[in-house]
Amino acid sequence: MQTYRLEGSGGAECLVMRDEAQPKPKPHEIVVRIRATSLNRRDTMILNGTYPLPPRQGVVPLSDGAGEIVAIGDAVTRFAVGDRVTGSYFARWIDGRINAGLIDQLGCTLDGMLTEYAVLDEQWAVRLPDHLDWQEAATLTCAGLTAWNAVTGARIPTPGQWVLVIGSGGVALFALQFAKLLGCRVVAVTSRGEKADRLRALGADLVISTSDMPQWGATVRDQTGGIDLVVETGGPATFAQSLISSTLYGHIVLLTLQDAKGGSIQMPTALYQRSLATISRLFVGSRTNLEAMLRAISQHRLRPVIDKVFAFTEASDAYHYFQQGDVFGKVIVDGA
Repeated sequence: MQTYRLEGSGGAECLVMRDEAQPKPKPHEIVVRIRATSLNRRDTMILNGTYPLPPRQGVVPLSDGAGEIVAIGDAVTRFAVGDRVTGSYFARWIDGRINAGLIDQLGCTLDGMLTEYAVLDEQWAVRLPDHLDWQEAATLTCAGLTAWNAVTGARIPTPGQWVLVIGSGGVALFALQFAKLLGCRVVAVTSRGEKADRLRALGADLVISTSDMPQWGATVRDQTGGIDLVVETGGPATFAQSLISSTLYGHIVLLTLQDAKGGSIQMPTALYQRSLATISRLFVGSRTNLEAMLRAISQHRLRPVIDKVFAFTEASDAYHYFQQGDVFGKVIVDGA
């Protein structure tokens, strides 16, 4: 079989394709024929050696992928051959709160999905909604679940409340779609005015172009009465404006602490002194969270947004394309 491995860190030259023997499952394992995978920002950080969790040398990259089970171990009870599945990002985190013993991640400390056949413990996988094709189904593990937990976490917004999303990457677009499922109104902030119509087509009630309005926070607050939930993916460039845009008791889910150049968020103390907003963090989610998200996606027949698809042999090109940043939705690498 064909598989990619990360041999070293420091760029795309570390991504190496290998021919390997097709794996056989141990008693509690499943073997999945991977039909599509997708990229997330953490994958580029792992490739470049800037991810806070050190990857295992020679690991198969990418947390997100989808395929059908082609073999199961003798003791497997959760799945059968032919089931369509994806993996859980923190493979060992089933439910409850995360702890230090549950930090293993697919595509980082555990072999991931950029391979022809992936081996997973049966507890690391979940069934996929029937209405999704392989490329759509490959987008859910990281960006999808991060957005789901950002929107439906401890303070779920109620119908009519305002949610703000930033950019047009996977997390932002999933968050927009999930917020609309909950009956919320959505402000979408983008650096590219030409994306406004596409964001409105996904349900955005108000679109703000930062190229036209770099200091957008006060305008958003004035036009909405204040944002109830910010899904903050912009980091240092947008955090202050997100705070300005929020209601007095708003909630900001902070997903990005640094920008691509290594700059960090600096707390705007004077602004925060006038606010009672809650600022929280999250790390993707558990398998139970993933299963809840997939039930909602299935019930509402939600379809993820795909930007561009690359062939399996073009994985390096997919990384380069993703890193340039001007995407609208998910970047896909098809199966081998």
